[in-house]
Amino acid sequence: MTKRETTQGLVYSTDTGRTCPGCGHPLKQCCCSKEKNRPQSDGVVRVSRQTKGRKGSGVCVISGLTLNDTELKELAKRLKQHCGSGGSVKNGVIEIQGDHRDALVKTLTQLGHKAKAAGG
Repeated sequence: MTKRETTQGLVYSTDTGRTCPGCGHPLKQCCCSKEKNRPQSDGVVRVSRQTKGRKGSGVCVISGLTLNDTELKELAKRLKQHCGSGGSVKNGVIEIQGDHRDALVKTLTQLGHKAKAAGG
């Protein structure tokens, strides 16, 4: 077994691979990375359309929400059902497939969020 240690603790082990310097668990089982720090929001939920890196297929990106992961997933599910399309939650941002900006802004406003369409 090969171990590489630093002054902060174990970094790598051939048994488990890379370990988290914060909690000491393997990176896939790290308990301190579950609470990722999101950037502070200014209180406005922005709905924009992006095609970059998607081979021309557009998605609506909803950012600026100050919800935890489970609430984000529930909101994403509700928005996907409202638009009748697929989507996902990645890094605190909801992505809905297709161009549904107007419907998403209207729905988010009805749910009590201060939402606006962003971008061109």
